[in-house]
Amino acid sequence: MSDLSCIAPTLSIARLSDQFIVQRASIEDLPTVLEIYNQSIPGKQATANLAVVTIDERAAWFAEHLNSQTRPIYVVKTLASSENTTSKSPTVVAWGSFSDLYARTAYHISTEISIYLHQEYHGQGLGSLLTRWMLTQAPSLGIQNVVALIFAHNQPSLGLFYKLGFEQWGYMPKVCDMQGFIADVVMLGLAVASDDSDNNSETL
Repeated sequence: MSDLSCIAPTLSIARLSDQFIVQRASIEDLPTVLEIYNQSIPGKQATANLAVVTIDERAAWFAEHLNSQTRPIYVVKTLASSENTTSKSPTVVAWGSFSDLYARTAYHISTEISIYLHQEYHGQGLGSLLTRWMLTQAPSLGIQNVVALIFAHNQPSLGLFYKLGFEQWGYMPKVCDMQGFIADVVMLGLAVASDDSDNNSETL
């Protein structure tokens, strides 16, 4: 875990809705981020990983994102309800990241987006809420193109991204051995307007 020893603290918080806030991830969020990610593995719809990922395996990946000015991880947390107020900090219920599409320098204007929700928050519109908000952040990160790589059999995710204006930029047939079936992968893309306007979310 030494990779995480020099991470800068989390900065601003934005309100996604009356129920959720979003902010850059901090060191303490890694266990919950991995818990949510690992929940997606058995369903074989959201990731090509077939085995549970450990904190040690993801420490370097997490540190790289936390130290990056242009490839952040964002976490969504629930706001404490009035009848349920405790001293505990809000719970992480979803996360999203921007990652290098390719490592070559010239690809810096393009990024891959990933979104993962806690299993108890599926089907509530949170995926759309987080994705829309992340797209508003992209121009300030120097991102001009956002790419989503989605399994062709993951119809809910494909529907979400198509609804948000993404178009099919590529199709890779039979590229993943999911141990039980062979999966196709769809590349969806969206060119993000490069303007200098601030995002429309409310900063706390």
